[in-house]
Amino acid sequence: MRILKLATVLPKHGYSTDELMRKFPCRLPESVKQNVLNLGVSKRYLINQAESTSKKETVLSEDELVDLCSEACEKAIEKAGLSVRDVDYFIVTYDVNPFLSPGLSQLLFPRLGFDPYVKHVNAQGIASTAFPKALDLAENYLALHPKDYVLICVSGVSSYWFQNQVRGIGEIMEIGQINKIEDEAKKQSELRKWVATMQFFLFGDGAAAAIVARKGEGLTVRKTVEVTNLRKNDYMAGYARLSSLNEPFKLGFYSHLDKEIPSLGAEYTSLALKRLLGRNAEKTIKTARKWAVHTGSEKILNALAERHGIEPEKLEESHEVLKDCGNLAGASLPFILEKIVSGSKTSVGDIVLMVGYGWGFSATATLLECEE
Repeated sequence: MRILKLATVLPKHGYSTDELMRKFPCRLPESVKQNVLNLGVSKRYLINQAESTSKKETVLSEDELVDLCSEACEKAIEKAGLSVRDVDYFIVTYDVNPFLSPGLSQLLFPRLGFDPYVKHVNAQGIASTAFPKALDLAENYLALHPKDYVLICVSGVSSYWFQNQVRGIGEIMEIGQINKIEDEAKKQSELRKWVATMQFFLFGDGAAAAIVARKGEGLTVRKTVEVTNLRKNDYMAGYARLSSLNEPFKLGFYSHLDKEIPSLGAEYTSLALKRLLGRNAEKTIKTARKWAVHTGSEKILNALAERHGIEPEKLEESHEVLKDCGNLAGASLPFILEKIVSGSKTSVGDIVLMVGYGWGFSATATLLECEE
């Protein structure tokens, strides 16, 4: 199977980290500002800003999300020299959608002009490993329909969560102060606000799309390996979940990023790469022309580079996407691949290793090869 074309789209509104610090609902202590800067993000693009002071219930609109994903899909179809009528199977992955149901693919159908009978599937909540999972689904379909074209859409829009959960925050404590709190309930409350602040400054919005087929010019997908939940509670390292409020028709939102994620990411990706590459693991890791590694944070990218001995120039696209766009969740990997491909940084026969890791807790490793 080959990835024929990739397309990426960002929202119109870009915000520097310094600008968002000034817009944040409360003053940030200096050590918290340094925590934010250590994420490695200089700028992000967002469709939904947390600037409203209204205390009234707001029903979130799906329009900007659908517009962004539609633009990415149309761009990929056009780059492949196809029309929407040529698409036989539509795969959409996402984490956030103002509609819990119907799924995002149903919302995109009329906007893209699909025939109502085209097969489609939604994959929600896979986060950072969404693109490799979508490629797996596409490969399974193409095994039975080798002449067809598959359109994959990956939404990396997270602002509905992370830009809205900091509304009304009046104070953020330094992590050192939080660790000294004896009352466990108070400690968890302050830690939750600190984590929400890091997420506010880490995650950006973006959408990506890809056209895949059995034959054609593009990156060949050789093999993908996934590893999930080595231990019973590893999924608790990173998650987003609902909570109940004692008001009618109201639900709360709770998200968490654990300090163990960098070490878990290194452990899981090592196992995935070992299973993917087998006896040739050491050789392939050294000779791979480029790496597309999920943009968790600067710390996580550096930890994986050290763990696997990846030279800086092989990871430059991952660092660029993190710096310029933030953590794009599932869309980060196609954004990085698109940079690699469009920059003509590979030649025939080159190997690209694609690694995703995160909420689940999961990791994927994919072997890609550049062919004529």
